[in-house]
Amino acid sequence: MANTITLKGHNITPLLIRDSYDRRAVGYMNSIYETLKLIGFKKDDIDLKEDINAYRFAPASVAFYIDGHRLYYSYKLAKKYVENLYIVFKVIDLEVKAVLSGEKTMREFIATFTEDKDVEGERKEARRLLGLADDVTDMNVINAKYKELAKSNHPDMNGGNQEKFKAINNAHKILKRELE
Repeated sequence: MANTITLKGHNITPLLIRDSYDRRAVGYMNSIYETLKLIGFKKDDIDLKEDINAYRFAPASVAFYIDGHRLYYSYKLAKKYVENLYIVFKVIDLEVKAVLSGEKTMREFIATFTEDKDVEGERKEARRLLGLADDVTDMNVINAKYKELAKSNHPDMNGGNQEKFKAINNAHKILKRELE
């Protein structure tokens, strides 16, 4: 059994999918559409790649639009696209349920998923700035590198650099938002 992971404050148990990859992926895509429809999204407001071989490794992502906001969520830590897509679905499902139950407002929902159009580029640049490989997703590794660089560049330290310190903090925030 897979370990539980925490994303956007929710504990989720990833699935290890062993068959019917494409059929399951279509099911998760349809579930994403139907779930977002519950809070006012139309299918035309949702951008979800539907032409991916569900068995191969690929990150899953969805962009959705409301009231001039671009919302986005992606996941890439599982071995198969369909498994990544399941996580995307579960996070969206749990967040929509929070809106429907009154735990969250629609404004809070929007804030949870609002991302810049080039968020993937920003994530890649954040990893580069921290001296990490593009595929590093372990927050313990990211935090250790962040602390090392933040300490050596802190403005109060001898040889510290305030601009680099700010950039390092921003890079850490970008990766933390992606992975937590």
